[in-house]
Amino acid sequence: MNAHRLDNGGLVDRGASLDFSFDGRRMRGLAGDTLASALLANGITLVGRSFKYHRPRGIVTAGASEPNALVTIGSGARSEPNTRATVAELYDGLTAKSQNRWPSLSFDVGAVNGFLSPMISAGFYYKTFMWPAAFWEKVYEPIIRRAAGLGRAVLERDPDGYEKSWAHCDLLVIGAGAAGLMAAVTAARAGLDVILADEGFRPGGGLLGETDVIDNQAAPVFATHIVDELKSLSNVRILTRTTVFGWYDDNVFGAVERVQKHVVEPVSTRPVERVWRIAAARAILASGAEERPLVFGGNDRPGIMTASAISTYVNRYAVTPGRSVAIFTTGPQGYQTAADLVRVGVSVPAIIDVRPGAQDAAPKGVRVIAGGAVVDSSGGLRVDGITVERSGFRETIACDALAMSGGYSPVIHLACQRGLKPVWSEAHAAFLAPDTGPQLTVAGAAAGHGSLSAALADGVSKALGAVADLGRRAAPAPLPQAEAREASEPATLWFVPGARSKAFVDFQNDVTSDDLGLALREGFGHVEHAKRYTTNGMATDQGKLSNINAIGILAGMQGVSPAEVGTTTFRPFYTPVSFGALAGTARDMHASPIRRSPLHGWAEAEGARFVEAGPWYRSSHFPRPGEKGLNDTVNREVLAVRNGVGICDVSTLGKIEVFGADAAEFLNRLYSNAVLKLPVGRARYGLMLREDGIVYDDGTVSRLADTHYLVTTTTALAAGVLSHMEYAAQVLWPDLDVRFVSVSDQWAQMSIAGPKARAVLAPFVEADLSDAAFPALAAGAVTLKGGLRARLFRISFSGELAYELAVPASHGEAVAEALMQAGRTHGITAYGLEALNVLRIEKGFVTHAEIDGRTTPDDLGLGKMLSTQKPDFIGKRLSSRYGLTAADRMQMVGLLPVDKDKAMRAGAHLLREGAKPSTLNDQGWVSSACYSPVVGRHIALAFLKSGRERYGERIVVWDRMHGEEVVAEVVRPVFVDPDNQKING
Repeated sequence: MNAHRLDNGGLVDRGASLDFSFDGRRMRGLAGDTLASALLANGITLVGRSFKYHRPRGIVTAGASEPNALVTIGSGARSEPNTRATVAELYDGLTAKSQNRWPSLSFDVGAVNGFLSPMISAGFYYKTFMWPAAFWEKVYEPIIRRAAGLGRAVLERDPDGYEKSWAHCDLLVIGAGAAGLMAAVTAARAGLDVILADEGFRPGGGLLGETDVIDNQAAPVFATHIVDELKSLSNVRILTRTTVFGWYDDNVFGAVERVQKHVVEPVSTRPVERVWRIAAARAILASGAEERPLVFGGNDRPGIMTASAISTYVNRYAVTPGRSVAIFTTGPQGYQTAADLVRVGVSVPAIIDVRPGAQDAAPKGVRVIAGGAVVDSSGGLRVDGITVERSGFRETIACDALAMSGGYSPVIHLACQRGLKPVWSEAHAAFLAPDTGPQLTVAGAAAGHGSLSAALADGVSKALGAVADLGRRAAPAPLPQAEAREASEPATLWFVPGARSKAFVDFQNDVTSDDLGLALREGFGHVEHAKRYTTNGMATDQGKLSNINAIGILAGMQGVSPAEVGTTTFRPFYTPVSFGALAGTARDMHASPIRRSPLHGWAEAEGARFVEAGPWYRSSHFPRPGEKGLNDTVNREVLAVRNGVGICDVSTLGKIEVFGADAAEFLNRLYSNAVLKLPVGRARYGLMLREDGIVYDDGTVSRLADTHYLVTTTTALAAGVLSHMEYAAQVLWPDLDVRFVSVSDQWAQMSIAGPKARAVLAPFVEADLSDAAFPALAAGAVTLKGGLRARLFRISFSGELAYELAVPASHGEAVAEALMQAGRTHGITAYGLEALNVLRIEKGFVTHAEIDGRTTPDDLGLGKMLSTQKPDFIGKRLSSRYGLTAADRMQMVGLLPVDKDKAMRAGAHLLREGAKPSTLNDQGWVSSACYSPVVGRHIALAFLKSGRERYGERIVVWDRMHGEEVVAEVVRPVFVDPDNQKING
């Protein structure tokens, strides 16, 4: 067993043993371990398989950038795939499984892909799977889908809870390493409200894995003292196990806290994860720097790790990855790692330093090969040797682990998420954060400060700047003194040529240096194109280790600086965030806000069955005893409205009040038909278009006074229309004197419809409701008997004599109950959404089943509502395009089945009789369909090519989903009262 636990040292609790399992094998770790350190302590170096070639892969890092050690933790509904073992806190009872292998981790059949690598190099998927075409759906796609992904998604219901919270602070410090701790304590001492967020379960960052001395204390001890001081201050909140994943507008940061991800059985009263939205006046990014791996042949074998990771495992976790560890370095980090290994008794056969004149002091007895390079490695399931070349001479060195150090890249992702690009620094051989202004500053290693003393000082300096910006004063305090280390200048090395083995740039996606060369040769040299062509940086680690090396290699191949190549785009999330955390409590019945109409209680008392209609619960139908099903209920409700009177809740319609001297002009520009001269006390049906001439929404405009209008919208677009109006008022016509406000929640509105509607409503209203006094499309304020102020509209969506009565929301249920009670003698019936839909289809009235984002007013048979007199309205110019006025456009028609017993369904396609179903032969589609108890058979509204020219023609309604074909006659889209005699009373 080469990797093992050291007999002493580290920050783990040797008195607290924890049982866990990996691939069914029971093991033990210690409190304070990560899963990765515990696996190494148990001699496990093989932890996974790569995505494409299924090559054996081991642990590379000790942090969030880990590309290889992805495992599934937990079991059943609590199993979580693609968890990075390097940041997964070990707990008693933890169960972990390796991924992307079959039948086992040590023997993976998928490794055969390695032999096929010449045929499946970068971009092969763009050039294959094209022939024969019939194979795509039946052969290629199923194989690709089975091969895709690493872990397995869980299909069981998540038993745990999540939540979201807001937090506000003067200063958010991101990262609890040297710079972050000093920034937080400096600001806290000055009285700022501070939030310190760190992804680790123990604050301290890199200090926990170092042997430096600060103020005569070991670095971990110094970190503990600072954290203890912060915990004692009431103006400080420390969020451990918390990753800040995004920087958004108004200096709001997104963060996810893993509240109970470190226990087997979470407490049900607490969330397992919490998403924080942190509004910070100022923020300091102290996220440190990531050590770059080196790109050489066979650099992916288990046992090959970054040098700083090996130091962390040795110093923090008292674990070594091997007994004979070689070092391959471009700078001083390799020598520090060698010293850490030698100190604990691990053999270091050689330090291979690419710099010919390296001046760093190696541990006593350790051989230094200056000016050399590792060109290849050997081994099967783990490394067992390396090939070193210097000045053309090659030698083989036996080892069971290799530490590689290619320099450091500042972790600046958050600073670049809002569009700013990082800046290349030749001096640092790295990209540095752009100037983000005072709201977010970068400190410590993330700002390019490589030494510990510089990081400590920079954390203090950036905090003092934030304190001053916020008008506070900080008392002078001595700067912690770190033990000085002589550090030589590192070299820059992007790629080591001369290997026979593959040299990997992106470990997880198996992207090699040759793949980048292929991308360049095929014209995909731009960094964004190379990313997509090769998939470099597209894995779960999002290229944290690979991107800078890839940029350097592309730059070298083109003979330019990395500054000219640039970087790919930085976007949230910095590390993966679970859907559960993002959803929070918005799940099951709380997946979206539940809205209930002011008449919900009345409908419930009447026995309504409810359906979700967008955010609303709307009454679908009102079943009565003896009815066998939905059809019986709907037919009864429809006939009651047609022959007597019914009452329906229409409160969910959008209602927007518009005021101002220019209100008429404003609405006239919004609607395609004329609104400007609408008289007071009258309503008008109106159409809103998009800029491209397509119908956006329909509704009514009622003029309640000279400068006071009420606009109604469809339920679905109540919010959308309001936003549309706000845009028009603020951006298109800011000179108009107009104001508006949504009053959708302020009014309960009910439709009383049917031949007996006036007889039911008249006794409740003080006003005269005769046709002469209150004709069709009349609108205005009325007073109900008893003094309640209300609004009444002579508007019908059923085609019957109808009134829409609006009363203050708090009075809605009482008024509806009173109307039902008074209407009993007239046979009044409550009807719901299903009956309303039948009534409107019978009349050919449209909803968003017809206004689906593709139709013009003329398509809907409403071409006359495009005013030719108005100088302008939204959509006027583009509505005259040829494509929107062509004679063969889909036009709305009615359909009647030739066989009266046949049914038609919405979504079915239309074909000529005898035509074979195909896209070429498609004549249109059915938008709405129902059974009409008035007509006595099924009816439908449909869109048919040149439909209005084809009345009387027979058409085939083809429904592949249900395997049905129905022959139907094309008719006008009005099935009941085509002359509108009923609407007019």
